[in-house]
Amino acid sequence: MMKALIDTCVVVDVLQKREPFFEMSINVFVAVAQQQCIGVLTAKSVTDIYYLLRRSLHDEKKTRALLRTLFTLFAVEDTCAMDCQLAMSSLTKDYEDAIMIETAKRLRLDCIVTRNLKDYMVADIPVYAPKEFLTRLKGKIARAASLPLDAIQRLADANKQFA
Repeated sequence: MMKALIDTCVVVDVLQKREPFFEMSINVFVAVAQQQCIGVLTAKSVTDIYYLLRRSLHDEKKTRALLRTLFTLFAVEDTCAMDCQLAMSSLTKDYEDAIMIETAKRLRLDCIVTRNLKDYMVADIPVYAPKEFLTRLKGKIARAASLPLDAIQRLADANKQFA
């Protein structure tokens, strides 16, 4: 089964229902929920997501509830000191993205899923946009609109408050 590091932007696309990215990003969530792949978030991404949610919702209880929902869908892995140190000598110009690459490599993940392909051009691990990632899982995914997935629905409902 493919194991993918899901970049913060893909999660935020779902939480904020950002168009035109929402449909492909929610389908990544669906693939994870249906256990067609393993989705991984970094602990650092979770803190960024928390910050964005808290700032938009102004409600600690709702913010934590949404994070708990994310925890039911995704594995959360630590970024360690060595990832940060190795990223310093990376050819990837964006330091945060270089850390994501190093973390994904250390965890022996198969790829990174992000919309931010330009900052990952020299990555030495496969990096896919959500659409390309979904194509690689082709034939295994139904459209999100036809799926009654409780966790996905809770996240979609949160869009009304977060957007």
